[in-house]
Amino acid sequence: GTPQGMSTLPCRSSVWRSSHRSICRSSRTGDGVNTAKPPTLMDAQKLSPLPPSPSAQLQDTYGPVFTVNLGSRRVVVLCGYQAVKEALVDQAEEFSGRGDIPAFSKDFNGHGVVFANGERWRQLRRFSLTTLRNFGMGKRSIEERIQEEAQCLVEEFQKTQGAPFDPIFNLSRAVSNIICSIVFGNRFDYEDEKFIALNKLIFKRFPGFPSAQLYNTFPGILEKIPGPHQTGSKCSQEIISFILERIKLQQATLDLNAPQNFIDCFLVKMEQEKQNPATEFSLENLVMATFNLFFAGTETISTTLRYGFLILLKYPQVQEKIHQEIDVVIGRDRAPTAEDRGRMPYTDATLHEIQRFSDILPMSLPHTVTRDTRFRGYLIPQGTYVYPLLSTVHFDPEEHKDPETFAPERFLNENGSFRKQNAFLPFSAGKRVCLGEGLARMELFLFFTTILQHFTLSSPVDPQQLSLAPEVSNLGKVPPRYQLCLRQR
Repeated sequence: GTPQGMSTLPCRSSVWRSSHRSICRSSRTGDGVNTAKPPTLMDAQKLSPLPPSPSAQLQDTYGPVFTVNLGSRRVVVLCGYQAVKEALVDQAEEFSGRGDIPAFSKDFNGHGVVFANGERWRQLRRFSLTTLRNFGMGKRSIEERIQEEAQCLVEEFQKTQGAPFDPIFNLSRAVSNIICSIVFGNRFDYEDEKFIALNKLIFKRFPGFPSAQLYNTFPGILEKIPGPHQTGSKCSQEIISFILERIKLQQATLDLNAPQNFIDCFLVKMEQEKQNPATEFSLENLVMATFNLFFAGTETISTTLRYGFLILLKYPQVQEKIHQEIDVVIGRDRAPTAEDRGRMPYTDATLHEIQRFSDILPMSLPHTVTRDTRFRGYLIPQGTYVYPLLSTVHFDPEEHKDPETFAPERFLNENGSFRKQNAFLPFSAGKRVCLGEGLARMELFLFFTTILQHFTLSSPVDPQQLSLAPEVSNLGKVPPRYQLCLRQR
C-alpha cells in the first residue's frame, strides 16, 4: 500500500500541538470540535509513517472534522469523502478562499491564480479558463500537440535500445512542452540547455523541501534566518526570471490583433485595460499566472506518469491487459486519440486507479472560509484555514474496498464497463478545482497509451522487490527513483 504519513501535513509531527480550545464553536453548546483528549505532541511522535496512516488514526480518534495547531495557527482538518464533499461541493462558496503556504505563497505575494483571493482570483481564473479553452484545452488543436509530443517522447525512448534508464527527466520535458506550447507558443528541443535547467528547477521545487515544513510553521522567524529553508524560493526566482525573459521577447513581437498563445492574450488584455486603475491584468499577475500554469502543468502530470509506470513494473499483469486493449481498439498503425478513451474501459480504469493510489497531492492546498460558516453543527469563523485531506478521500474505507490495494477493477462494473467512483478527487473539487483538469486528463491518457502502444515496460530488478512507497511525502508525494527497460513491441 501507500503510506500516508504525518509528513503529508505541512509541518513535521514535532510542531503539532493539541487544540484545547477549538477554532470551531458549536452554535448550540459552545463546545469545541472533538476536543476530548486532543492530539498531543507525544501522540504525534508515536505515529508510524506506514499504514494505518496517522491521519486515519487521528480520524478514528477525533472523527472526520477536528482542529489542530500548526505552529501558532489553528486549522480545521477534514477527513473522509463525506466531510470533504460537504465542504468543497455542498458549501462551495463558503470554502472557496485560499490560505497561504508560506514556503510557496511568499513567491507569489497574492498574485497569479492559485494563491489569489477575491476579485483578483475570480477575474484571473475566468480569463485562464477561457484562454486555455480557446487554445484547445479539450479541443482538437491541443490534442494534436500532445500526439506530436508523445511521438517525440517515443523517439527519445527508442534511443535507450532496451538499456535500463531513469525516465524522470524525459517525462518531465515531454509534459512541460505541452504547457510551453500553450503559454509560450512553441515547444523546446529536449537538449535545449535552458529548457533542461528550467525543468530541473521545477522538479526540485515540486514536493517542497523538508526544511520548508518548519518554515511553513514559523515563517516570521525563519524568513529572517538564512539556511536550506530558503532554497525553494531561490528556485522560484530562477523560474520567474525565465518567464520574464520570455514575456519581454513576446512583447517585442506582439500583434494585438492576432495573439498566438496565453502570454500574448494576457498582454492584449493588459493593453485593453491600461486605463483602468483597478485592473487585475498587470505584469506581476501575468508572470505569476504563467508560473502557476507552468508549475501545475508540468510536475503533477509527469509525477503521475512516473508513478503509473512504476506501478506497471510492479504489476505486469495490469500492463498485459492494457496492451491487449490497445491492440484491439487502436492497433499499431495509428496514434491514440482522446476519443479512444471511451472504448478502453480497462485502460481508463487503470489511469483512474493510478491517480487514486499515487495520491500525489495528499492534502490539497489550504482553503479558508470566506465568511462565518456553519458546518456540521459548528460555527467556523471567517478566515479560518481548512485542510481537506485528499488522501483520506482516496483511501476512505467507507468508499473503497481494500483502499491500500492497487485494483483497477474498482473502476469497472460487472460488465467490464467503466464505473465512476465518487471518492476520486485528484483535481480537488468545488470552486478551487484544478482549472487544467481537462488538459491533464487528455495528457495522461495520450502519453500513457502512446508509450504502451510502442513498448513493453520491464524492470531490471524483480518486481516483488520494487517499492511503491513515496520517496518524498509532504505537500506533494514523489515516487522513488527507479530504472526502466523498454522493449519495442
